[in-house]
Amino acid sequence: MSGSLPKPPLHPKRIVFFGTPEDAVPVLRELNISGIDIALVVTRPERRRGRRELPTVSAVAKAAAELELKVSTEIEDALTVGADCGVVVAYGRLIPKAVLEQLPMINLHFSILPRWRGAAPVERAIIAGDLQTGICVMGLEEGLDTGPIYRVNETRIGEKETAASLRKRLSELGSKELIAAFKLGLVNPTPQSGQISYAEKIQRLDLELKWMASAEDLNRIIRVGGAWTKFRGHVLKIHEAQVESESDLKQGVVRGDSVGTATYNLKYLVVQPEGKSPLAAKDWLNGARLAAEEMFGE
Repeated sequence: MSGSLPKPPLHPKRIVFFGTPEDAVPVLRELNISGIDIALVVTRPERRRGRRELPTVSAVAKAAAELELKVSTEIEDALTVGADCGVVVAYGRLIPKAVLEQLPMINLHFSILPRWRGAAPVERAIIAGDLQTGICVMGLEEGLDTGPIYRVNETRIGEKETAASLRKRLSELGSKELIAAFKLGLVNPTPQSGQISYAEKIQRLDLELKWMASAEDLNRIIRVGGAWTKFRGHVLKIHEAQVESESDLKQGVVRGDSVGTATYNLKYLVVQPEGKSPLAAKDWLNGARLAAEEMFGE
């Protein structure tokens, strides 16, 4: 760790929790149950998800309110509550150096570092076809996920596991490791070693299904969530699919609930037409009335 930054205490007693999405909620709840004094919860400000929707508070803010914990959206407030350590779990912002210099912090990261440093480690691991992932309890530095490792726990990625289900598992696994680190002591951190890779934030174009790719690659994108294609000029999301053993369709050509790819056909199981709710493929097909040689991606 940088010499200018303080090290976390051996056994943190009073903490500030930094987190935002649903993935961080199980960790917050488990820390609260464990008896750790959570002096403050810092989360991202309210977000408006649609032009007509009212602003919504983060999942962590809702959980903190249920637990009767004090909540703030200002990072600097972490310095005002007498905490001896900060705990960061999917917060969504870098912690400024001025805060790190006054409040030592540890981070629960959802990958085996230094693989997949950054914003979307779970999604990038699935898209890349990784067989293993895990969690790291690490010291927080100025750099992006560069800190030393206190605890690590690996787990296999299920062949059909989605990003949502994997994040849930990692959150539960990470909660146990974080509490163990507090009880056994934050001692002898290990510097990261190995090949570095970066998990850039998932953009909409990353989720576009391009039918010249393999069925296996396309299904991994679908498992991440939010995958989409075009059909008759409109967006069609595909929420669930499976790789078939046949490969008799041209790339992008749709026949019933199957579509051609560069390798095998891909059977889509759950879809969501633009502006509508998800539904089973067989129900969508009843209304779509496919013509011969129709294609996805157009």
